Amino acid sequence: MKTGPLDCYMGIVCVSINRIVFIYSFKKIELKNSRGPDMEKLPSSGMPLIDMELYRTFLVIAETSSFSKASDLVGRTPSAVSMQIKKLETLLGVAVFAREGRSVRLTPEGEALLGYARRILMLNEEAVSLFVAPDVEGEVRFGAPSDFGTRLLPNILSRFARTHPGVNVDVHLDGSPKLDEMVKKGALDLALFTARPGTGLASGGEVVFTEPLVWVGLEGGIAYDRDPLPLAVSTQGCPWRRAARVALDDAQKPYRISYTSFHSAGQEAALLADLAIAPFPASVVEPPMQVLDERHGLPEIGDYHIIMTEGAKAGKATHAFAEHVEECFKELSHVSS
Repeated sequence: MKTGPLDCYMGIVCVSINRIVFIYSFKKIELKNSRGPDMEKLPSSGMPLIDMELYRTFLVIAETSSFSKASDLVGRTPSAVSMQIKKLETLLGVAVFAREGRSVRLTPEGEALLGYARRILMLNEEAVSLFVAPDVEGEVRFGAPSDFGTRLLPNILSRFARTHPGVNVDVHLDGSPKLDEMVKKGALDLALFTARPGTGLASGGEVVFTEPLVWVGLEGGIAYDRDPLPLAVSTQGCPWRRAARVALDDAQKPYRISYTSFHSAGQEAALLADLAIAPFPASVVEPPMQVLDERHGLPEIGDYHIIMTEGAKAGKATHAFAEHVEECFKELSHVSS
């Protein structure tokens, strides 16, 4: 069998954390870099390669704004995390974080790197999943509260699609009581819904996330000082609405339902107009909204749960998606803590 000059260049390029290996038909060459285990140089361009773990640590710190929280998430000591970032900054020749007390923020150079880090880790995840992810195909009928649509679902769905391209997820958004009913009737394979601790809904599945409900109003607003207290809430059956009313009843504070909207965007409109206050998860509060508490004459509302429940006939695709959803909420819990 004759070989031509092109055959000398055919092979598979494998990039690992510690080395670049070119596998040819007749021989394997390992390129070793004297600059350390975290970077390599491409023979063609001379540009160093950055270790995936450095990208991962950088991204987690950027998302949590904390070296200590990041150390818990990546499973390293705070000093080891600091050393990783030092290596990254030495390699790039710029500072990617600016320290501000116990928190950190991205420098302009760090912000420029952030998008690249996300894409590189995403591509790595896609490449690995082609070979090590379970071969799962099928459809998952998935339900979630409507407010999850823009807040939590994009990240959950996009990550699952990269690792399980053979699974189609059909999303249905509705109120929590309706979603619970649909799972029991077999209309949904998997559902997330919100519930107050100790209620019937809370006992019907697995708690994947817990967070405080807080009173929210416009910064500098006066709606909280009106009598009776004007509320913007969801429709009947919403656990947040029920929790808010119980808290006010127990505190014997007069109130009235001023605005009702199935979607949280409608409630936010009333808040931004300073016409009412509303019970929202603590994690969604951002300017120009603010948290209202006892200093504003308001009682605590308490926590709420996000419950996950599977249908009786859930298959492999549903089980895989359920594990993925649970993992996403574990990461969210670490970031929120």
